[in-house]
Amino acid sequence: MTARSIRATAAAVLAGALAVGAGACSNPGGGSGGSGKKDSVVVGIAYEPETLSPLLGYGKDGNSKLFDGLLTFDADMKLKPALATALPEVSADRLTYTYKLRQGVKFSDGKPFSAKDVVFTYTKILDPKTNNPSKGELDAVKSVEAQGDDTVVFTLKYPYAPFAERTVLPVVPEHVAAQQDVNSGAFSRAPVGTGPYTLAKWSKGEKITFAANPTYWGGAPAVKKFTMAVIKDDDVRATRLRAGDLDGAILPPNLAGTFKGDRGKKTYTAKTYDYRNVTLPTGNEVAGDTAVRRALDLAVDREAMVDRILEGAGKPAYGPVPTGSEWFAAGTERAHDLDRAKRLLDDAGWKPGADGIREKDGVKAAFPLWYLSGDKLRQDHALAFASDAKKAGIAVTTQSGTWEVIEPRMKQDAVLAGGGSPGDPDFDQYNLLKSSLAGDGFNNMASFADPTVDKALDDGRRSGDRAVRKAAYDTVQRELVKNPGYTFLTHIDHLYVVNDTWDGLSTQVEPHDHGLASGPWWNVEKWAPKK
Repeated sequence: MTARSIRATAAAVLAGALAVGAGACSNPGGGSGGSGKKDSVVVGIAYEPETLSPLLGYGKDGNSKLFDGLLTFDADMKLKPALATALPEVSADRLTYTYKLRQGVKFSDGKPFSAKDVVFTYTKILDPKTNNPSKGELDAVKSVEAQGDDTVVFTLKYPYAPFAERTVLPVVPEHVAAQQDVNSGAFSRAPVGTGPYTLAKWSKGEKITFAANPTYWGGAPAVKKFTMAVIKDDDVRATRLRAGDLDGAILPPNLAGTFKGDRGKKTYTAKTYDYRNVTLPTGNEVAGDTAVRRALDLAVDREAMVDRILEGAGKPAYGPVPTGSEWFAAGTERAHDLDRAKRLLDDAGWKPGADGIREKDGVKAAFPLWYLSGDKLRQDHALAFASDAKKAGIAVTTQSGTWEVIEPRMKQDAVLAGGGSPGDPDFDQYNLLKSSLAGDGFNNMASFADPTVDKALDDGRRSGDRAVRKAAYDTVQRELVKNPGYTFLTHIDHLYVVNDTWDGLSTQVEPHDHGLASGPWWNVEKWAPKK
């Protein structure tokens, strides 16, 4: 994960979720799952958000269900208007973005939406007192102003190329949110928005239930009740789907494959930017050694992980950018080369001991690797990484735990982590690699620091010239070959198994934050029952 935000929603989730999964097995959606109701859907997801307030990070990448942004993404991840009537008018110097707003839109409490709500939302997020871990994503904003009720103008400090994509951010009502403390007020648990659904109930650690908004400006949804059952354990999720307790679920490849013979269900595959990697903390005297990092980068067998763990549902990862992306730096692929990995370690003074584990200056080449308990994909990646590392003479001890257990250890211990965000390379690389974000929650978990990378990240973020930006992100990827602060393993396709009773399902190119905002239910408000 790359940010302590909705893309890292796991941070507040699920200690003891196996018990929750079993205990909640009796109709988590209030009786809709498998009951035959034609207007209710219950789906199984792995994580829940820390908050339902966009001011604190909820829904920042779109698809919040409770809220709308000025813009949104279509099935092909192209921007289209939402609360705005059109894409923004952009000035020649790319420093001013003007949005015309949709008229007649109301919040779920019946009060009208207007430009002042947009100004309030962005201003409050950028307030230093607001605990939004993703506010750096709006760093380019100099000011946001209302021109009457139907126009909003953003002025930027520099020509931030992907700014329009940042305006999928949900808009909140000033008349509600301004009346309470932004960090601790009830709005984070009882939100009011303009979206297709309202919050019916949130039982933390168990389920989130949404009710259709009958006055939604985009038309009342046919799915009247939509429940996300929070089930951390992959096996429990599959069992509940098989038992008819769920209408759909995200599953790892080996479990999704067990439903192939079920004619009443359909499997959806979503291409993603979602990667799994191993953090190599600078503060660890072994994992922080450049020679060890480079050796691990060569020792891991990424192709084997794709074949055996993902069963082909993914591809090798050499950095945060997938190989098929236009932003991928050709030539930064690293082939599996165990012999070369051993030579690197030999040359750096890491010599094999009597037990085969290398040592240098009395220090064993060993470190712990944590992974999230109940997450089979992370577990399998961790075990495969440890096995490959051992062949090079590095002892990696795998341990599982909740994020509450793992987070305090991240500065010293390695973590089987994940991240990835489509749209623009700035969205993921900046939070992942910027040295100033080291130790900031789930941002830059490895405390990676490289002045060349820092400069390239700033150049990529601040330039409006595509060629300049491409060169900058190529530099970032090439520097990671020289000093990999993370060992990237795979990019993962997301697999969803869903009851085949609705029309309108599709998938988008997805971020790491899967299942909650993404999945075939990204557009559940547009589903229609099959006739």
